[in-house]
Amino acid sequence: MYSLTVPVSPVSAKPPRILPPVDDASRPFWTGGADGRLRIAHCRACGRYIHPPRPGCPDCAGALEFVAVSGDATLFTYTVAHQQFHPAVPTPFVIAVVQLAEQPGLRLVTNIVECDPAALVSGMPLRVRFERHDQATGSVFVPVFAPADTVT
Repeated sequence: MYSLTVPVSPVSAKPPRILPPVDDASRPFWTGGADGRLRIAHCRACGRYIHPPRPGCPDCAGALEFVAVSGDATLFTYTVAHQQFHPAVPTPFVIAVVQLAEQPGLRLVTNIVECDPAALVSGMPLRVRFERHDQATGSVFVPVFAPADTVT
C-alpha cells in the first residue's frame, strides 16, 4: 500500500510524496540513500545492472546484490505535470526518466528538482540527491535528480 507524506512544517523543503511499498527485494534501493549513495541491483555472474529490482538476473539468472553507483545520469525524457493530482502536492513538478552512467539502457523513473522546468533539455547531465521520508517502518530515501552543476 502506498502512503502520502505531508510536511508538518510550512518551511520544509521536502515536498509531499507518495511513497512506495518497501519489501525485502527493494529495501536496499529505498534505504541505501542514508549515506548519500544510490544503490542498484547488480548481477554477480554477468555484471549487468538491473532496475527495477527483481529476484534474479533476467539475462543469466545469476544472483543479484545491491552496489553503490556513481549517481551520475543524463536526462533521457521528461514531462512537466501542471495538473494537481492531490491537494498536498504542489505543481508544476517534473516526472523524468534518467539514464544512469553505469550502463546503456539503465534507466530510472524519478523527479527532477532544483531546476526550472523550462531549462530542462534531454541529454543534460544530472546528479542524484535524496529526500528522506520517515515512516513507522523506518526511513525511506527517495532518489531524485538535479542538474549536475547545482549539486555539491
